[in-house]
Amino acid sequence: MSGNQEVDVLSGKHEELANKLDDIKLYINGEFMDAEDRGTFDNISPFSNEKINSVASGQAADIDKAVQSAKKAFKGEWGNLKQVERLEYVYKIGDLIEQHTDEIAILESLDTGLPISQTRKQVSRSANNFRFYADTVKSQMYGEVYQVDDEFINYTVRSAVGVAGLITPWNAPFMLETWKIAPALATGNTVILKPAEWSPLTANRMAEIIDQAGLPDGVFNIVHGFGETAGDALVKHPDVQLISFTGETTTGSTIMRNGADALKRFSMELGGKSPIIVFEDADLERALDAATWGIFSFNGERCTANSRLYLHESIADEFIEKLKQRVWNIRVGDPLENNTQIGPLIKTEHYNNVKKYLKIAEEEGCEIISGVIPKELNRGNYVAPTILLNASNEMRVVQEEIFGPVIAVMTFNDETEVIEKANDVRYGLAGYVWTNDMKRGHRVAHAIDSGMLWVNSQNVRDLRTPFGGSKDSGIGREGGHYAFEFYTEQKIIHVAIGDHHIPQFGK
Repeated sequence: MSGNQEVDVLSGKHEELANKLDDIKLYINGEFMDAEDRGTFDNISPFSNEKINSVASGQAADIDKAVQSAKKAFKGEWGNLKQVERLEYVYKIGDLIEQHTDEIAILESLDTGLPISQTRKQVSRSANNFRFYADTVKSQMYGEVYQVDDEFINYTVRSAVGVAGLITPWNAPFMLETWKIAPALATGNTVILKPAEWSPLTANRMAEIIDQAGLPDGVFNIVHGFGETAGDALVKHPDVQLISFTGETTTGSTIMRNGADALKRFSMELGGKSPIIVFEDADLERALDAATWGIFSFNGERCTANSRLYLHESIADEFIEKLKQRVWNIRVGDPLENNTQIGPLIKTEHYNNVKKYLKIAEEEGCEIISGVIPKELNRGNYVAPTILLNASNEMRVVQEEIFGPVIAVMTFNDETEVIEKANDVRYGLAGYVWTNDMKRGHRVAHAIDSGMLWVNSQNVRDLRTPFGGSKDSGIGREGGHYAFEFYTEQKIIHVAIGDHHIPQFGK
């Protein structure tokens, strides 16, 4: 599909839709182009495991070409635009995304296996991300002034850093790309996006939309390719000042090591193994809603998923029985059908990894309760929603990130015990607490080692607030004005307004 060919949103057959899609090229300096060495890789459907299209495979030479164009734009036309002119482009991108919501949502479902009912909401949020950051730059990207008697006025200013390298994941790729692209552009940086190789369709559509918005050449570039080639070259390039990465913890560590010599700025949103704690006085039906949504939406492929469920002993049996009923009733199906709640996992390699963990769970002594996969879906990478009972904290399936529709269930007796269990993992991204005792809710939320906590709530994102984790779940915060700390450089200017004392050496 090119920018002038929209997917027929009334057609629901994967093969028909896939056949309408053109091969994907790189987008560098305002042009769609092949990789320098003409290399490509296949994009595979998670629903059928058949080829969707071919994707240009960028290498170091392509990254360098993109960086040089981004550097030129930053020092030239883009860097010289007034803020109001720059933000007009950012608003326009949001408007164009909104105009193509249905089409982008279908592409996302085709590429990732995410249910269409969820990708529609993600794309709508993506359009608002651009408007939000344009508004935030106008209203909150300001400096501070410090007066020192009648001698000085000291004030701060913020300016864009330069060329931003954005490396994005394959789960909810379009929405997560906008979380990075929108603040990077709104604050005045230029961008090279290296999207996940498993989900190139909507990244390419983003390039087409930004091209349609008419941004100056070089401001936004996409180099598709693999992490060990295109991604590595982006991280190591001396003219890339910023690297924002969302993905697996081990990869994040490698990226930081490879970029350390150049003293780059890093923002790292990494893995998670988040707890959901349900106390005996909680609203159990709402907690059940939150627990099932939090692990089984996005096909379980979400960093903030509540993959560890801790139930107070007094309500555990009741809650588990209701959770089983939910799992057996979850609709596993074609991601392009509106009533589907779980689709296929994105890639055969990831499917095999999740299935490996189910074998480990069995070996570790868990009782495995799972939903049903219809026989007609046997070509796809389907893993049924799964509950692991009789789990305990020391098990690998409790300590390691599975990143699939799998929840491990454990019990606790008191607050001190569950806090200790909740904190007994290497990760610290998110946490969820359910109780009607609000003193306890606050107390437990304060005690859990995570960057983000929700009390009596599912994972509701407020763009004004900081997003990020602690421990092995990340470094830095993005979201709202917190993104300015990463995407802008702060400068302090000291102005003498009187004749202050200056030592007269050598006079």
